[in-house]
Amino acid sequence: MIQSDETDTGKPSMREPQRFYLVSLGCPKNLVDSVGLATLLEQAGHIAVNTPEEATLLIVNTCGFIEPARAESRQVLRDLTQARQPGQQIVAAGCYAQRFPYELAQAIPGLDGLIGTRHWMDIVPFIEQIAIASRPVFHSPSPAPSGRDPSLQQPALPRIAVQEASAYLKLADGCRRSCAFCAIPLIKGPAVSRPPEAILADARWLAEQGVREINLIAQDTTDYGRDLGLRQGLTGLLEQLVTETPEVDWIRIMYAYPSRIKDRLIETIARHPQILPYLDLPLQHAHPDVLRRMRRPSDIMQVCRTIERLRSRMPEIALRTTFLVGFPGESEEEFELLLDFVYEMEFDRVGVFVYSHEEGTPAAELEDDVPPEVKEERRERLMELQQPISLARNQALVGQTLDVLVEGLGEGLSVGRSYRDAPEIDGLVLVQAELPVGEILPVRITAALEYDLVGEAVT
Repeated sequence: MIQSDETDTGKPSMREPQRFYLVSLGCPKNLVDSVGLATLLEQAGHIAVNTPEEATLLIVNTCGFIEPARAESRQVLRDLTQARQPGQQIVAAGCYAQRFPYELAQAIPGLDGLIGTRHWMDIVPFIEQIAIASRPVFHSPSPAPSGRDPSLQQPALPRIAVQEASAYLKLADGCRRSCAFCAIPLIKGPAVSRPPEAILADARWLAEQGVREINLIAQDTTDYGRDLGLRQGLTGLLEQLVTETPEVDWIRIMYAYPSRIKDRLIETIARHPQILPYLDLPLQHAHPDVLRRMRRPSDIMQVCRTIERLRSRMPEIALRTTFLVGFPGESEEEFELLLDFVYEMEFDRVGVFVYSHEEGTPAAELEDDVPPEVKEERRERLMELQQPISLARNQALVGQTLDVLVEGLGEGLSVGRSYRDAPEIDGLVLVQAELPVGEILPVRITAALEYDLVGEAVT
């Protein structure tokens, strides 16, 4: 019989199951880790609940990539600590807890424990430890000495996050790139790819559950398999996925490094209808000097040739990219060249971020010499330039019929996404009918907005 006595700390004894409430912040890669956390806890007999009031254990999987994300993480943790009930334990997990554990513990005095992103697979023994501790417990704030992510060496642990008919599937963690502005290698360590058989097993399971769309994610999907000795690992994996999960309608590639887009990958995407003609290519800038300071590939003409090859082979392809403005030393002339590049390339989607110094990155050694108001003004100018381009790209679809994955409905309308729209970051298709959620149905586009489309169901 399970007893429910408490230790002298007032915390629930580990002789009874914990009721845990989990908050996931940040990117889809973090969401996959959150699902892994929950899976391990449930396998150990603990119970997920839907509200913090029901829980004995509160976990926030934090984001530590940039300061605004860290501020959000602190606020969520602060809100939970202020509303905590007697006996509740509060744990900060993930990237912020990995990168700045002592800073976070000082900012949120009520924390019971911190466990970094490279060690979340130890969550079960960790919460047993904090249940008897009288002060915050820190779990290995530094990456594993070998650089290997232990979670990726557990093939039986799925690395997926399912959201209705769509799912994220993680291929790898960490990054071997040395971009001057990026803290990911500091947080995650070097790139570590999952074994192909583990990824394929996850994909087959998703197919069995009726998932219609699989979004492949990693810090750099095009680098998949390099550490395993695989040549063109992503291309080979895609070919296996198509063969082994024919019932999955859509396979989408996220976070593709531009210099790794080779002809065989382009041909594989073009040849298989399952693989969506969609690529997310984070370019960061277009001026060679800025790219060199960023420690990014500076041959912008090669990028132009890659985009030309993609569009030549797949005229319907949707291209998303992101840019970073206000990087140290960015002059008005360099920024205007970026504007010219965006105008000429006519990307379907563009995201723009303002540079901020991140401790420990190579760029932090440079003078942050672009004033904040100039950074923001440049962000606004770039977005204003892109808006009519996005609108024109959408307007070109009026009269066409697109397959739409229906994700919600109500009051005579349905909301979904086409192949052109990655979940959570791109636009939507609004349909003037109530359609079955989870189905992929043909929709005739009748109107276009800057980011969204409007259509009617094809009967």
